[in-house]
Amino acid sequence: MNSNQPIGIFDSGVGGLTVAKAVKKILPNESIIYFGDTAHLPYGDKSVAAIQAYSVRIAAYLLNRGCKVILIACNSASSAAYDLVRAFVGKKAMVFDVINPTIDDLRENGSGRKIGLIGTQQTVNSGVYAKKIKRLNRNINFVALATPLLVPMIEEGIFEEQISMDIIKKYLSDKSLDHINALILGCTHYPIIKKQIGSYFSGAGKEVEVIDAAEKVAKTLKSHLEHHLLHAKVKCKGDEFKVSDYTASFEKITRIFFGEEVNLERVSIGEVF
Repeated sequence: MNSNQPIGIFDSGVGGLTVAKAVKKILPNESIIYFGDTAHLPYGDKSVAAIQAYSVRIAAYLLNRGCKVILIACNSASSAAYDLVRAFVGKKAMVFDVINPTIDDLRENGSGRKIGLIGTQQTVNSGVYAKKIKRLNRNINFVALATPLLVPMIEEGIFEEQISMDIIKKYLSDKSLDHINALILGCTHYPIIKKQIGSYFSGAGKEVEVIDAAEKVAKTLKSHLEHHLLHAKVKCKGDEFKVSDYTASFEKITRIFFGEEVNLERVSIGEVF
């Protein structure tokens, strides 16, 4: 590995662009190859075996492109395939997910608190956050709530209207989330509605820290790259954005997630698999 190699980031679709955006903000010299597996989205309702198969094959593609980092920018894939991807990649690249940086933060700051999480059905049902938090032994009261309507709502660009606030209120007013001190955004789509989530809590007179995994993973990645002297000193090449299936709607919503126009290039199944 060397510092001029790109960072590979993948997700089931374009939601992981929120992670790519955070990485670009904190590591502006790094080149990114982003892969959105839009042919198989969403991962949230797929079996563990299917997610593992997709993840390993995409990791192989990113390794073939010379990536020094494989960043799994998807909570569903992180919960189902992180260990398998790490074993597959070995020492060819560094592997990161969007779960462990949040867990590391709770190790330092979570003691004695009630922590909530919202995420996809797959992420919640996997119990991965609950297991990792329990192993911290920090007396954390953890609750998780599946919020399946949020992803399609965000992907349709409906997150600043009254109907979206009604949906957010419906989920966040669930009794299981009563008296939480912090809320983990357990899906890479959710940073898009971080402001609305914060507005709900402040409007309800509640002081709740909203934990954005995209920011946590970007800071963790920066720390590791600098520690291993693998951070790029200057920008060597441009960023690339790949998808396994292309529609005009994907191109349109990339601006929502990444904050600027990007050109999506379809990579045929044969090239990836």
